[in-house]
Amino acid sequence: MTEFHDALEHRSATQRQQAIAAALPEHIAHARTCTTCFAEKLAAIEPATIDSMQALAALPVLRKSELIERQQEQSPFGGLTATKDLARVFRSPGPIHEPQGRGNDFWRFSRALHAAGFRAGGLIHNAFAYHFTPAGFMFDAAGRALGCPVFPAGSGQTELQARALAHFQPRHYTGTPSFLKIILDKADELGLQSDSLTSGLVTAEPLTPSLQAEFESRGLDVYQCYGTADLGLIAYETEAREGLVVDEGVLVEIVRPGTGTPVPDGEVGEVVVTVFNRDYPLVRFATGDLSAVLPGMCPTGRTNMRIRGWMGRADQTTKVRGMFVHPSQIDEVCSRHPAIQRARLVVTAADNRDAMTLYCEVEEQGDSLAEAIGDSLREVCSLRGEARLVAASRLPNDGKVIDDQRTFD
Repeated sequence: MTEFHDALEHRSATQRQQAIAAALPEHIAHARTCTTCFAEKLAAIEPATIDSMQALAALPVLRKSELIERQQEQSPFGGLTATKDLARVFRSPGPIHEPQGRGNDFWRFSRALHAAGFRAGGLIHNAFAYHFTPAGFMFDAAGRALGCPVFPAGSGQTELQARALAHFQPRHYTGTPSFLKIILDKADELGLQSDSLTSGLVTAEPLTPSLQAEFESRGLDVYQCYGTADLGLIAYETEAREGLVVDEGVLVEIVRPGTGTPVPDGEVGEVVVTVFNRDYPLVRFATGDLSAVLPGMCPTGRTNMRIRGWMGRADQTTKVRGMFVHPSQIDEVCSRHPAIQRARLVVTAADNRDAMTLYCEVEEQGDSLAEAIGDSLREVCSLRGEARLVAASRLPNDGKVIDDQRTFD
């Protein structure tokens, strides 16, 4: 299946270094000149000197917590956008607000689709949400850039999804892996055809070996990619299935968590990304995700750096059913209910489905309070979860707000 999306994927290390040396100083100058955030953060920097990965590593890191604070102080994007000519704006949990510029394939996911076997003319069943958050539009734009028509299925309504799958007979799927299984199981239950699907690209949650094996048994090749609403595509899986190849539109560093210092290749650290996006030129944006550099070149001939994929969070923030859940959101839930003395969100998974349970220490327990807390959890996090009330001093006094007990082996 190996076909390159473009010549950038197989250029030599020397060509890539020369391209970085040419593009990076101009990008730093653009970010400093056209955004108030980087005018402040990079005020003492001479852009012409930032012409390598080593020089880039000396610049300050922009953390997600700082992004949220800046957006609260300077609506809507915290002084990080370099244009007012936008196509759409979004609101993700956090809250974090993201812009979409008018460029074709703004988030660059078409490269990942191509590596996963998507080809022009193949209909895509896109099961990412189009509401509030940009995921649906990310893959919709990528599919159309690749020449693929897109069915905007969105999330939920499992039976309707299965019936649409049987009717339109799409060749490709984009969405979370767990929801793909749910749709296929519903199609089986209803006696509907689902074997038109031959390839899929999933993200937002791990593709477990058991799920991958199940999809393969159906003749469906499913690949993973890694990206964020802020940065777009960061890295993508190829047919070699050996880690994820870094996208050509970003520079990735793996740093010691809580710092901006790169770690040696192979050591687990936090993913920090600089994206060559003229409209939203993020420089050294710390994702909070953990990964590590995978040595060697991809067997497909793609020459860019590889990473091992998502290996957890550097902080307590986690992803549940494709949505980030932050400790600050749990604090917001608690602030709505003064009876809560301490709380801990426990995230588990059974049958490849995520579940959230918010354990709350209270003096007096009651079903109405538990229901009210559960409603607040859904409103604040945009995810359903259960609230369980426990006696005072029952939760560990260790400062942990989110306890992610899932394993991704």
